[in-house]
Amino acid sequence: MIPSDQFVRFYNEVFKFLDAQGGDALEEYYRVVSGQQEMHCLELFKTQGLAGMKAYWDRIAVEENCDMTCTLYDDRLEINMNRCPSLSKAMDNDAGAFPRYCDHCPGWVIPLLEKAGYQCEYDMVDRAVPQCRMTIYPADPGRPSRVLLSGCRHESER
Repeated sequence: MIPSDQFVRFYNEVFKFLDAQGGDALEEYYRVVSGQQEMHCLELFKTQGLAGMKAYWDRIAVEENCDMTCTLYDDRLEINMNRCPSLSKAMDNDAGAFPRYCDHCPGWVIPLLEKAGYQCEYDMVDRAVPQCRMTIYPADPGRPSRVLLSGCRHESER
């Protein structure tokens, strides 16, 4: 198994490479990752709903050493990543972090959640700050999934 420090650095460079290809190469990669993740959690999300999602992300918090909280409510699951270990490692990298590194999470999570019958509001806060928030709801045509950058200091960062 590849150590997480090396994996994050590899992932970071893959993002840079695919982005340089132009077009939809990077977004297509996120869709492929999302499809791969289906094998690990789509059935869990469909059968156990928000509780299954909480169980999944609670396990990820331990496996990836995340400083995060998952709070389950009757109508939603709120995930607060207080310090993302992945972005932190990418930023502590002499090759430099890919400027849109954070985009990979909603890039694979949102398609998976939508296949399971859910939607999410994914707030990356700021691509240069290793924290984010995600709120997952049962599907509602009046509330589509969306990605936010609520903490950006400059419009050009959005």
